[in-house]
Amino acid sequence: MKAALILIDLQNDYFPGGAMELADMTRAAAQARDLLGACRQARRLIFHVQHIASGPGAAFFRPDTPGVEINESVRPLAGEPVIRKQYPNAFRETGLLETLKSAGVEELIICGAMSHMCIDATTRAAFDFGLRCIVIHNACATRDLAFGGLTIPASHVHGAFMAALGMRYARVISLEDFLSGL
Repeated sequence: MKAALILIDLQNDYFPGGAMELADMTRAAAQARDLLGACRQARRLIFHVQHIASGPGAAFFRPDTPGVEINESVRPLAGEPVIRKQYPNAFRETGLLETLKSAGVEELIICGAMSHMCIDATTRAAFDFGLRCIVIHNACATRDLAFGGLTIPASHVHGAFMAALGMRYARVISLEDFLSGL
C-alpha cells in the first residue's frame, strides 16, 4: 500500500514566542522531525501543509510574517510539495486529494497541529475520501481550550481528540511504534 506523510501547520506562530503558542510544540516538532527523517530515508512521498490566514483580523499565520513560515526543524526540501490552505481541513479548496490520487496514495501518515482542529478535520476528511490514516499522536500538539467557564488542559484536549480519531478514523500510534514497523 502506497503511503505518504503529511505534516500539518508546523509553523513558527505555534512555537514558543509565536502568536499562538501551543503546549509542548517543541516536543511534538522534535517527534515530527524524526518522523520526517525516517520517511525521507524510506523514500515515502512527503507533503507539507501550510495555513495562510485569509481574514484581515487574523491573529496568527498572517501572510508575509515570520510566524507563517514552516519551522526550520521540519523545513521542506526541494521537491517536497507545500500545500497552502485557508481552512482546518487540508483538502478543502486545495489540490491535495487530486495530488494524492494521481500518485496512487492509499494511506496517510499524519502529524502536526492543532490536534483538535486541523489534525482532526484533515484526518476525518481523508477517511471520508477512502484513505487509510495513521496519526502519530506524540508528533501532534494543541492548546488549552475554554468551554462553559472551564479551562480544558491541552493534554486533555489532545487525548480526547486522539481517542475519538482512534475509534474509527485512524490508527493512532506513537512515533516509536510507527518506526518499529517501518
